[in-house]
Amino acid sequence: MGKYDFDKIVNRRGTNSYKWDLAKDDDVIPMWVADMDFEVAPAISAALRRRVEHPVFGYTLVPDSYYDAVTGWFSRRHDWTIPREWLLYTSGVVPAVSCSIKAFTLPGEKVLLQTPAYNCFFSSVRNQGCEVVENELVREGDSYHIDFDDFERKCADEKTTVFVLCNPQNPTGRVWTRQELETMADICRRHNVKVISDEIHCEIVMPGHRYTPFGLIDADNSVTLSSPSKSFNTAGLQIANIVCKNPEWRRRINRVINIYEVCDVNPFGVVALQAAYNESEDWLDEMNAYVWGNYRYLRDFVLRELPKVQVVNMEGTYLAWLDIVGYGLSSDEAVDLLLKEGHVFVSSGTLYGRKAGQGYLRVNLACPRATLEEGLKRMAAVLQQHGGEDEDCMGCRM
Repeated sequence: MGKYDFDKIVNRRGTNSYKWDLAKDDDVIPMWVADMDFEVAPAISAALRRRVEHPVFGYTLVPDSYYDAVTGWFSRRHDWTIPREWLLYTSGVVPAVSCSIKAFTLPGEKVLLQTPAYNCFFSSVRNQGCEVVENELVREGDSYHIDFDDFERKCADEKTTVFVLCNPQNPTGRVWTRQELETMADICRRHNVKVISDEIHCEIVMPGHRYTPFGLIDADNSVTLSSPSKSFNTAGLQIANIVCKNPEWRRRINRVINIYEVCDVNPFGVVALQAAYNESEDWLDEMNAYVWGNYRYLRDFVLRELPKVQVVNMEGTYLAWLDIVGYGLSSDEAVDLLLKEGHVFVSSGTLYGRKAGQGYLRVNLACPRATLEEGLKRMAAVLQQHGGEDEDCMGCRM
């Protein structure tokens, strides 16, 4: 029995929760947007209560202790020594991705993504007037690998100036090996392609896998984006960091952060980050173990009740990636049916690439086991009722 109770049901309805209150029907189980239904670590709650006791919430000066918490965490947890001067803070990893793209590209240039890819990457690229170029990940069995020949071809295009990496990868759940990261780094260096590495899921890694910061591989040709928001369930507090070694790149990114006015952060995010990194490591370890248990439960349930669904290995993140082609439904059709008939809300794979994500669903496993059990029962009831024949379903990914 662990120290923390991840089975506890926390009622989030009526709290203006994006995850729970977007659907107007109170019977809907949301298993879509990537935040957790777990209480945050007690140290975070305690730190926030102490801050609230001071009744003024003005503009915040980020203290030395904040930088010490970030650098201490990555040194202790990931063997990565980050000099303080490499750090820039901002209000979230998505703003950090957008600001980095704006700092490194001109409109009309190409930005490489590995698809299926986190949906906000697409909008960040297009909002800069750049073109998305896809290095589609290759599904093999219950996992994915990189087509490095295609990756190098795309990098060799003189118009490709930036590669946005997701490490660990959302939505496929891959935790890239050191060798894979080294190969990507080598190709990008040789073709003068800068790397923006989104590592927001870096603390959520399943047994048998190890996260390697891209900055450990090649800090000279990359920036690394991180936040405690996914790992410690503090997304609403809006705090993130950009790790950038190159002082000229850092100046350019900082200029964009100020131009687009995402330079101010709130006092609660600053406090929560320090409590997470300094006092909540044991909570994180237990949370990872609980999510791993949820993944195993889902895998066993699918094997029994939904034999036409294929579960992709979840090496990291708390997001299961399910192949539903065997049920003869497109991703969007399945999402609509599950919501209307099953009252369960999951994410369509097409959000992450119209081609690469077709025939898949993304399901959030960061919830109490009882919630997961009920959600899966509802999914099974709908898919079993509407599932097509195997021989008719292969067109779903077209």
